Amino acid sequence: MNTLITINEIYYLIGIIVMLLVGMTLRDKGNPKRLTTALFWFLFGSVFLFSDLLIAGFGKQMAYRIIGVEVLLLSLIAGCGLLSMGSYKQRSAEQRQASANQFGNWIFLPAVLIPVVTVICTVLLKGVAIGGVYILDQKQLTLAALCVGCICAILAGWKLTGGTPLHAVRESRRLLDAIGWASVLPQMLAMLGGVFVAAQTGKSVQEVVGLFVNPENRFMLVVIYCVGMALFTIIMGNAFAAFPVMTAGIALPFMIVGHHADPAPLVTIGMLAGYCGTLMTPMGANYNIVPAALLELKDKYQVIKVQIPTAVTLLAANILLMYFIVFR
Repeated sequence: MNTLITINEIYYLIGIIVMLLVGMTLRDKGNPKRLTTALFWFLFGSVFLFSDLLIAGFGKQMAYRIIGVEVLLLSLIAGCGLLSMGSYKQRSAEQRQASANQFGNWIFLPAVLIPVVTVICTVLLKGVAIGGVYILDQKQLTLAALCVGCICAILAGWKLTGGTPLHAVRESRRLLDAIGWASVLPQMLAMLGGVFVAAQTGKSVQEVVGLFVNPENRFMLVVIYCVGMALFTIIMGNAFAAFPVMTAGIALPFMIVGHHADPAPLVTIGMLAGYCGTLMTPMGANYNIVPAALLELKDKYQVIKVQIPTAVTLLAANILLMYFIVFR
């Protein structure tokens, strides 16, 4: 069946918006590194906008190589400190305060609409078709619903403030410049997780654990699994990337097969242990670095420093919880 809004069309929309940001950056004479900053976002946006053309023109393997080179260039630009903030037409503090007083709590409506519309569309539009055409891409339903939610938020903000969608794009440039390279880190880490899985890193972890830990010691297996999930998440920045490696290397062979542990609570608590690592790492940029940048904190690691005691306490609780629950 055909689909009204496909994931590819959403990627094209993202690419177009990023290219608008590129054009704004090139025109911004107040940005001391506008050329390299524009190049960074052009490379990023081209992945969304031109990947299908690359595959059609050069084949999948060559297209993947070209995108790989773009990823390396992105890393090089960010690593050499070639990204910079530009100049933005912002209102004064007094004007912003007056606007906040005018709209009150209604100003949060666009932000609230994003999760609400996403959940509603995900639940209600699953399997829904009109005239043999699905409304949203059923294979990527949540992402498609998220896009609809973002569009609804922009329209609501437009109506509420009397601004324009282009103003939203301008503000997007300011926020992206403030966040910098950290905004693309989740995608980078997701790719890295795929590399680890393809390289069968879990098998290597299993062999190393077998050398240094007694497979009959349940408590040590639990400690290594939970702490390993947290440490690997600190490195990867994402518990979803750490999960297949640590579960395939420790939980499955030693705990589920070796000690007949209950898989459901085991992997659930294991994921929670990984999230403890997310609280303690700058690699979890969207959770830890981005809020600090948006709040303009003097110490960009302040969020992490505040979260560490809670993360360590939760990790210890997860170890005890797993040990007393998962073994039959």
